[in-house]
Amino acid sequence: MSIVLKTPEDIAKMRIAGRLAAEVLRVVRDHVQEGVTTEELDRICHDYIVHEQKATPAPLNYKGFPRSICTSVNHVVCHGIPGKKRLKRGDIMNIDITVIKDGYHGDTSQMFFVGEPAIIAQRVSKVAYECLCIGIREVRPGARLGDIGHAIQSHAEASNFSVVREYCGHGIGRAFHEDPQILHYGKPGTGVELRPGMTFTIEPMVNAGKRFTKLLPDGWTVVTKDHSLSAQWEHTVLVTDTGVEVLTAQPEETF
Repeated sequence: MSIVLKTPEDIAKMRIAGRLAAEVLRVVRDHVQEGVTTEELDRICHDYIVHEQKATPAPLNYKGFPRSICTSVNHVVCHGIPGKKRLKRGDIMNIDITVIKDGYHGDTSQMFFVGEPAIIAQRVSKVAYECLCIGIREVRPGARLGDIGHAIQSHAEASNFSVVREYCGHGIGRAFHEDPQILHYGKPGTGVELRPGMTFTIEPMVNAGKRFTKLLPDGWTVVTKDHSLSAQWEHTVLVTDTGVEVLTAQPEETF
């Protein structure tokens, strides 16, 4: 698969898909409370995407994934399957939303707190978000993918955390996962050169302990091998003629 540079028409539709994905995170925000199940959060998001947005939740049945969103709690790194687990006070959780509208994907995720988590939980979430923003600020024509990865890795490790290497960001558009892969570690000046019209996700997974992960027997859920906490934030970005546009930005965000 080669990198697909998006036309102005493609970009207009991706802006819509990105806006809708961001909207779902705002809708579910108030429902993340002590005692709710991740299955209930999945239903809330599914119903909003399908009935209100007239869109499609991309994860549902994607390569057999059984739900419409991913819910990754505490030491779950990514791809957590919503189920009957009830959230408890002090939990941290990533909710990952991907919406398909008019054939185009918008992909975003963010961390949520249940009550007030431990200081280490708050800190790993904060650093993961800082890594996302630092990575976004590296995006411009002529930069290279290694610049993004290096900036993210440097900040995470300077904060005494680690970056997951087995899972990464990805190109996105008509397909859920396109080229190129966006590694969250690397060397500056290496990798694919960024060009206007490229669209991809940046989604660093930052662990409070070591970077190593394990895939559970369900074939989806990824956890930290040492059971340390993990945090992830994600945006879909567009390389513009002069820099970057964040297609899934929340209204209050600046980069």
